[in-house]
Amino acid sequence: MASENWLSEDFYKTLGVKEDASDSDIKKAYRKLSRKYHPDLNPGNETAEKKFKEVSEAYDVLSDKKQREEYDQIRKYGAAGFGGSGFGGGASGFGGAGGGFGGQNVHFTTGGGGEGINIEDLLGGLFGGGAGGAGGSRRTAGFTSADFSDAGFGGGGFGGGGRKRAPQDNNLSTSTRITLPQSYTGTTATVFLPDGTSTEARIPAGVKDGQKVRVRGKGRPGTGGDLIVTVRVSDDPHYSREGNNLVLRAPVTLDEAVNGGVLEVPVPGGKTVKLRLTPGSVGRKLRAKGRGFTTKSGTGDLLVIPEVHLPQNLSDEAKEAFEKFIALAPQENPVRTF
Repeated sequence: MASENWLSEDFYKTLGVKEDASDSDIKKAYRKLSRKYHPDLNPGNETAEKKFKEVSEAYDVLSDKKQREEYDQIRKYGAAGFGGSGFGGGASGFGGAGGGFGGQNVHFTTGGGGEGINIEDLLGGLFGGGAGGAGGSRRTAGFTSADFSDAGFGGGGFGGGGRKRAPQDNNLSTSTRITLPQSYTGTTATVFLPDGTSTEARIPAGVKDGQKVRVRGKGRPGTGGDLIVTVRVSDDPHYSREGNNLVLRAPVTLDEAVNGGVLEVPVPGGKTVKLRLTPGSVGRKLRAKGRGFTTKSGTGDLLVIPEVHLPQNLSDEAKEAFEKFIALAPQENPVRTF
């Protein structure tokens, strides 16, 4: 989510944690909520899908130390009155009524000195100079009258002929969150731009968590720049990833565990893979070559780990039969083999 929109978002409330929550508390809250609203567990539920996206966006920011610091600064200074006093709207402020800065979104940065406010963006939105403003150089809070003169405001007005601003990067950056199955198959994601609008971005198959995807020609309008999308991949209740390998823990019956059989397991995208389970091989990885993630570095394998799903609610007759089985086939304590 673009940082310009952070003033209107309470990510702590979204995750149900306090503002001084630790990293582990934030991660624990995210895992609980992501499991609750995960699309795979709520098929066709648009409300759950929306909540999942909100929870994911909140975690993206709060789990990143730098972004969390920036977000906390935005909340702090926004609440302190940037829209109401000082620079804000009204008769004594620079901006128009109600919004401060002429209704422009306020963007903060954590770099540099002063209070970490991106004064270039503020002046740019105020004086109609686009992202860079009135031809000034990039400054942070704590500026003096010399900075205004330096930036080209002139002696008595805002149209002076000071030095020209250095060209800005024409690329834009944003982030999106997808499911692990979507990272396996590839997907098209809706991503938000810094101005609050959205666009579609094609996410290729095999993308890893934290990887950046470049969308050509969707950078700053009219510049030919690109959009750089950081992809976050959510944990999945069924699948996991090891390098380029796709890992699936597959439940098997007690009968299959003892006698073996053919396992037909699903892979993302709606297809299935058949694997031979030999008697007594529960817990060992079964491998299907070439059915893992496909990336530029190659294609991984599908690793299936069979796990016994024990029968529930046994009848008295079944319990008696099981006790006879244990008596006829006594088992060694497996811990002793460690």
